[in-house]
Amino acid sequence: MLWRRNLLVPLAALALALTASAGAGTASASASASTDPAMVAAAPPTPAPSDFGAPGPYATAVEVGAITTLYYPRDIADSDRRHPVIVWGNGTGGFPLVYRKLLLHWAGQGFIVAAANTPQSNLGISMRAGIDMLTRRNADPGSVFFDHVDLENIGASGHSQGGAAAIVVGSDPRVDAVLPIQPGPLANINTVRVPTLLLAGQKDSIVFPALVKAFYNAADHIPALYGEVRGANHFTVVGDPGPFAAPTTAWFRAHLMGDRTAHAQFFGPGCGICTDTATWSDVRRNSLALSVPATTP
Repeated sequence: MLWRRNLLVPLAALALALTASAGAGTASASASASTDPAMVAAAPPTPAPSDFGAPGPYATAVEVGAITTLYYPRDIADSDRRHPVIVWGNGTGGFPLVYRKLLLHWAGQGFIVAAANTPQSNLGISMRAGIDMLTRRNADPGSVFFDHVDLENIGASGHSQGGAAAIVVGSDPRVDAVLPIQPGPLANINTVRVPTLLLAGQKDSIVFPALVKAFYNAADHIPALYGEVRGANHFTVVGDPGPFAAPTTAWFRAHLMGDRTAHAQFFGPGCGICTDTATWSDVRRNSLALSVPATTP
């Protein structure tokens, strides 16, 4: 399809241009985790940040596997909490390295990001494999992830073809929130049963905003929001995620960590994205999203 051909060359070229340096290193998988019964699942770090685009409190690590690349808090083996999961799908021809800064940003906020290595992610198979792998690692006493993965709070996200894959994976009963970024058209949002934030770029000439709005308009069975990032093209999220970092972080903190400050960015009459006209050229919330009550911090 034309949108795939237009995307393949620039993403593949960017993947080759970027270096593979992880910055934070790769943590050992040999340390065992604490099994303290007081361990908190899905609780946000204290204090919760109000600037969701700012770096989080965790140093990060990267583990590159055959199917999945993991981005996660480096000292997770010694953490006093279980960490929610975000599964990620790449755009056509892309690899996790292309989105490294965004994925590390989420890891710094306390998430475990399982990024599918495939450049053809639309079916969501590798994204689901990331959940399966973390389920095994969470049960393995020899893993740094042992008893530190919050498998009750899992989100799905991705860009372009990977955004469509996030919608596909949104039908998985293990997934609790979906965030497709400029999703390609090969997905059926009617199979999603969890809150969904659909992001478009105002100046995207590959996945036009109208295509993302079509998903939003069809999502009348779930709380759905549409956000159009002012001035963004299809590759604004690539490399430095810029204006995509804060809202994506807030969405997952709200739904996977129970962060009430983040929740207020999307719900209630004075929601943060509703009033931020500098970032957003268009924001829409369907009737089910409008019915979600505001939560004060």
